[in-house]
Amino acid sequence: MKLTKRILAIGAGLLLALPLAACGGDSDTGGAPGEGGKVVIGIKFDQPGLGLKEGDTYTGFDVQVAQYVAKELGYTEVEFKESPSAQRETLIQSDQVKMIFATYSITDDRKQKISFAGPYFIAGQDLLVKSDNTDITGPDSLNGKKLCSVTGSTSAKKIKDNYASGVQLQEYDTYSKCVEALNSGAIDAVTTDNVILAGFAAQSQYQGKLKVVGKPFSEERYGVGIKKGDTDLCGKINTALEKMVSDGAWEKAIADTVGASGFKPDAATNPPKPDACS
Repeated sequence: MKLTKRILAIGAGLLLALPLAACGGDSDTGGAPGEGGKVVIGIKFDQPGLGLKEGDTYTGFDVQVAQYVAKELGYTEVEFKESPSAQRETLIQSDQVKMIFATYSITDDRKQKISFAGPYFIAGQDLLVKSDNTDITGPDSLNGKKLCSVTGSTSAKKIKDNYASGVQLQEYDTYSKCVEALNSGAIDAVTTDNVILAGFAAQSQYQGKLKVVGKPFSEERYGVGIKKGDTDLCGKINTALEKMVSDGAWEKAIADTVGASGFKPDAATNPPKPDACS
């Protein structure tokens, strides 16, 4: 009888422990910098040259910056979590990720909800065209041209409102479809941030066939999204980013990823100096 009671008690204890362990695992995004262990970092999974998942492999500039920073912060393992644009603030606020490196533009609106370290790259809206195209030299030369962007994007609207009212706008649900249409000749240009366009142009099937025009007409400051008010983490990330620039790893990461398209960042703004943490 005593043995039966003891077995039941042990079983009940195990059942109580299981939910606690599961809950702890779900919110375990990584300890404080310097403690080692695993850290969960958000990236895009569908942006060639920046954040791309193929099988169990992650590649791109954002991926390399994230890995460098994580190592500098003392983490020994990185777990990447997909962070679509519309979900990024929620992923940070709900402790599903410790940091996000995902072409994440620093804006005043977003800073109401989260904090940013960086920026680590300054992009600008630009145009992607065929390599032999000489007609399109910037947004002012798009009248009568077929321009592709993603449905509802601000990139296409900016062109139509401010530069070329005569542009024929084609809207697809992904940039990859826009790039395919450009390569086939169905459209004349694709527009979004220059480094994103360079990532597509660097893909093996497009190398030598497509080019970024190289006349940016906006400024997008890519930062590292973190929990609001975490100035300690912000400062450590900024120190790591500055080291990445000074030791040449930042420049090498650009060359190894989006650089395959011939893309070179605007030297007047890149590499940027991180903002003060607040």
